[in-house]
Amino acid sequence: MVDASEEGPILVFLGPTLRLAEAAAVLDAIYLQPAAQGDILLAAHAFRPRAMVLIDGQFEDRPAVRHKEILWAMAQGIVVIGAASMGALRAAELSEFGMIGVGLIYRWYRRWRLAPDDAVAVLSGPPELGFLPLTDALVDLQRSFAGLTRRNFITAAERDLLTTIARNTNFRERRFEAILRDAGCPQERFKELRKEMVGQKTLDALLALRSARALVMQKNAGRVNSAWVATNTFVRDLEAGGIDSNLANTYKLNP
Repeated sequence: MVDASEEGPILVFLGPTLRLAEAAAVLDAIYLQPAAQGDILLAAHAFRPRAMVLIDGQFEDRPAVRHKEILWAMAQGIVVIGAASMGALRAAELSEFGMIGVGLIYRWYRRWRLAPDDAVAVLSGPPELGFLPLTDALVDLQRSFAGLTRRNFITAAERDLLTTIARNTNFRERRFEAILRDAGCPQERFKELRKEMVGQKTLDALLALRSARALVMQKNAGRVNSAWVATNTFVRDLEAGGIDSNLANTYKLNP
């Protein structure tokens, strides 16, 4: 029998949002690559976790992690927490069904349901380099521009211009310095302003990791497993991705 026991590990799907060493210093967990379609299902069978923390996800080379997968995991009694990036987005979409969201970005997505998905997206390096981020997320840029305005580094008009340029830039090309350059900012100020960059995604990820154990205990105290049905669409989706759909039915619910 496979189940989500109290002694099971916590799994964390992590990529460019936070360096692995920094994350491991905060939470003793099993760290996996950013989640894509099927990864939650496969990880549940492989590790029998009591909880999963979804921070980063894939969405270009592989299909994004499915909502139905997360609902499946929660139906098995696995506590699912989301924050910072793909995790914040999915938590905002599934909070009514029991997924736990953490952090400012999660709250932002919950409040603004039609906010763009790519606001948390970044271009990253390969797994061999630890998914090193190569661009800056729009949410981090917007927080940074707002902070620079409050501290009188830039004017409100400059903030608005920078924000507009960032929003109109593809996430694969959103770099702090490039946006400053496009706004006509002198290059000698780049280094000074970069020091004031706000990494909201990183802050939210750290908060989720620090809070994970307490959230798992709190959720377990009042856990009620919900019914879950493998719809034909979900099964076909898994099979199209080369994933054994029988895995969804052979994972036993907690008694």
